[in-house]
Amino acid sequence: MREQRHWEDFPQRLAQALPEAVIVTPDLPGNGQRHGLRSASRIGDSVEFCRDQLRARDLLPPYRLLALSLGGMVAVEWASRYPAEIAGAVLINTSMRPYGRFHQRLRWRNYAALAGLLLRGGAGGHDGQARQERLILELSSNDDATRAALLPRWLAYQRDYPVTRGNALRQLWSAARYRAPAARPPVPLLILSAAGDRLVDPECSRRLAQAWQLDHRQHPSAGHDLPLDDGPWVAHMVAQAAAHWPATKPA
Repeated sequence: MREQRHWEDFPQRLAQALPEAVIVTPDLPGNGQRHGLRSASRIGDSVEFCRDQLRARDLLPPYRLLALSLGGMVAVEWASRYPAEIAGAVLINTSMRPYGRFHQRLRWRNYAALAGLLLRGGAGGHDGQARQERLILELSSNDDATRAALLPRWLAYQRDYPVTRGNALRQLWSAARYRAPAARPPVPLLILSAAGDRLVDPECSRRLAQAWQLDHRQHPSAGHDLPLDDGPWVAHMVAQAAAHWPATKPA
C-alpha cells in the first residue's frame, strides 16, 4: 500500500553504491501514480504489470530487483516465472507460505490496529489521515526522529494519491494467499531482515533462507522499512551482493 516516494532518499543512496545502474521505482496498480487502477489480487498479475511497465519505458532485461515486504513475493514469482530476465534479487523483510505462519507473516498484536485502519479507510478528514499514516510509520520505522520528520510528507503523499479500501484489501489478499514456488528460483538471491521488525516476524526470512540455502543478513535494530531506518547499510549489502552477480547493465 506504499508508493515510490516512500523510498525517500534511498534510491539516491543506492545509485551512489551502484553508479552503473539505472534505478527504477515502479508503482504497483492501486498505489502512487497508479492509484486509479485496480490492485492485483494475485502476485503473478503484479509481476506482469511490472514487466509491461518496464518494457513500455524501453528498459529491457536482465534486471536486478530490490524488493521490500510484499514486493519480495513479486520478485520471487518474477524470478521463478522468468529467470532469464533476472540477474539477481535482494528480498527485504518478506514472508510467504510455507516459510512463515500466518501470525508470523503479520504479527498478531497488530491485527486490531490494522483492521481499524482498513475499516476507517482514512476517513475523518485530516485527523483520520494522520492516524493512518502515524500508525503505518510506527509499524514501519523504529526511529523516532525519522517518524516525526516523515509524517507531514507521508500525509501529503496520501492526499495526492489515496489508496482505496478495496485496493488495500486486494493487496493484502494477494500477499496472504501467495505461496512460494516449490523450487528455489534459479537466480542469485540475498535475504535481508531486521531484528526489530514489528510488522513481520524476522523468523519468516530466516526460514526462507534456510529452506533455499540463501545468504541471509540481519540488521540488529531496524524496523520493517529497513531502507528507511538504515539506508546506507542496505545499499552496502546490495552492492556487495551485486558485485558477484552476472555482469549486466541493469534496471
